[in-house]
Amino acid sequence: MPAVTPAVIRVAALYRFARFDDPAAVRDRLETVAKTAGIRGTLLIAAEGINGTIAGSPDGIDTVLAAIRALPGCADLTRKFAEAATMPFHRLKVRLKREIVTMGVADIDPLTEVGTYVAPVDWNALVDDPGTVVIDTRNDYEVAVGSFAGAVDPGTASFRDFPAWFDAHRDELAGKRVAMFCTGGIRCEKATAFLRREGVDDVFHLDGGILRYLEEMPAADSRWQGECFVFDERVAVGHGLTPGSHALCRGCRMPVSEADRASPMFVEGVSCPRCHAARDDTQRAGYAERHRQALLAEARGEAHVGRVQGEDG
Repeated sequence: MPAVTPAVIRVAALYRFARFDDPAAVRDRLETVAKTAGIRGTLLIAAEGINGTIAGSPDGIDTVLAAIRALPGCADLTRKFAEAATMPFHRLKVRLKREIVTMGVADIDPLTEVGTYVAPVDWNALVDDPGTVVIDTRNDYEVAVGSFAGAVDPGTASFRDFPAWFDAHRDELAGKRVAMFCTGGIRCEKATAFLRREGVDDVFHLDGGILRYLEEMPAADSRWQGECFVFDERVAVGHGLTPGSHALCRGCRMPVSEADRASPMFVEGVSCPRCHAARDDTQRAGYAERHRQALLAEARGEAHVGRVQGEDG
């Protein structure tokens, strides 16, 4: 029997660095609570804390957030809300991980050493200062959708690549004031902790990430250009967290702009200009059949299970 979609769908992006002595017990507890509350999405649990994006009814979201806040060190959980016209996730996944955001560097602890938090209202003054080096800590495909004017793009395919990028540019950042940002705040918390451990002392990051900035900063005063990629079926959002213009390529799971969708290499559910050349006819046929089955499931009012992304690097 298909799951009932709530009349009002609330989306909550959340994270908290904390110390969990028994991550498996945390996982089991939250999975039970989320299933009972009818929640879908992804929660990542590790010894260093929790990270995820979930969706469901407002009451269901409140129930899960209350369960998370009751965990050790999670009373001040960082979360960001939005509403969606349709359910942005196909299912619930609560997973154990080594890290809640994967950098791959041991002993980075944002609980003990992190950069200075900067509220959205103060961010413009910081990044407008010519003495500030502004770094986008997200991946290359996210940066292509939108970023802050003048920000450095490390060109990384994964957050795991960020430490190597820093090593290559260490001398350029020595003695500089560095401001970093990411989607919801979690990656730049870890990145600022990493930079401070590596000897860069004057480090700042955008509190609540791009999502909080887009929610609170009027478009007329904004330094943001483009849209912000998000890790669910909304694909991208703009100021006020309104839905953006990007779609998702079902072949490579990358964002596709309106211009990309006008390309002959874009086939709905199959390929886009980014991945077309990397797929053979057999793969394209498989993707086309998967898309056909998804459309049939949608017509029946059912969810077609697919891969759901999360901000894990």
